[in-house]
Amino acid sequence: MACRRFLSQLHHLISLLAVACSAAMLAGGCAPLDQALTALAGRKGPDLPEVRLSSSDAQQELRELSALIRNPSLKKSGYYPLQRMLAARRMGGLLIGDGKAREAAHLYMSLADEHDEYEPWYLFAAAAAFEADGSAPAALLLHERLVATLPDMQVGDVSLHKASLEKLLSSDAPPEKKVLWYREYLARFPESEQAGVYHFLLAKCLEDLGRWDEAIDEYRRFLPYFAADVPGWPDAHQQARAIVEFSESAKDWTYERLDDLVAAVRKAIASGSASNLRKLMAKAGFFAMSWYKEGTDEANSRVLFNFSNFMNLRPIKVAASLDPSSGDREAFLRTEGWTGFIPVWYFYFRKVHFPADPRVHGHWEWAGIYFGEKLQ
Repeated sequence: MACRRFLSQLHHLISLLAVACSAAMLAGGCAPLDQALTALAGRKGPDLPEVRLSSSDAQQELRELSALIRNPSLKKSGYYPLQRMLAARRMGGLLIGDGKAREAAHLYMSLADEHDEYEPWYLFAAAAAFEADGSAPAALLLHERLVATLPDMQVGDVSLHKASLEKLLSSDAPPEKKVLWYREYLARFPESEQAGVYHFLLAKCLEDLGRWDEAIDEYRRFLPYFAADVPGWPDAHQQARAIVEFSESAKDWTYERLDDLVAAVRKAIASGSASNLRKLMAKAGFFAMSWYKEGTDEANSRVLFNFSNFMNLRPIKVAASLDPSSGDREAFLRTEGWTGFIPVWYFYFRKVHFPADPRVHGHWEWAGIYFGEKLQ
């Protein structure tokens, strides 16, 4: 599949560049590629190291193309670099089509060493050939070299630097490198459809490096990209908004010990004080929803909750202990007697994960409410 996709891309780009060559010929420039091949027919020129193709016709064409691109007399043409690249492209197509992607990669690498204006394309094509051959590390090294050392090249509507950066960013490279690549991509291609996704993933890399202030800035930049779908992070918007809201809040509702927070909640309920309960709620990302619904952006947005509307008929009963499913990072407390269709509420407590502020990181917060009996 990868080989077929690569060949399709090669043939498309050949047609684009052939148009450019035709325009040059109309202006009195280079000879057509097939004329150059005819002129060289029967002439012996340097070839690639012997590569056996399954078709004798393809084998002959490969030899003729090899002779063409290495013929010294052709270098006098002002269009030699273009003709050489077109010939090399066809050679690469023959090799890859015959299952010899690695040989195609080596061909492109040898031609890149001549450092003409098509050097960026040769490196990009070599990287694609190595990838088709299953040599991903070699491909990534070439993409990195292309971005770091060569000017960008536009082929059709494709920027080679942009395509190479996307390849690098899809790899498992260390976060130190990815941070640099994300920043370069976002600075140079801010209108890309990947921009929103990359702001979020850059924030994750910065988190991994402990650069929390920068990470929060990237989460903030991600928030306007409502349509961005981040692979592997279905709750990306919810998560980013919660982090930004938390970073901008006073964080004065957290407790160092879970027991102290639960005791404060019990006291507020026992006194019937809706205002005291509101003070104990998390002021960023607090949610209130049924057990039977998945968390959504709407369910987990800031909740304006008036407890006085739900505690005016009878006393609220609070379980003597936390739910058995509670653990060292989250806890549930059953309450009963609330006014309305659902009298049973479970208060949800969780540990704060916010290394950006060591004063509250690891503390506990009352983060939300689940309505109804707990799912088993």
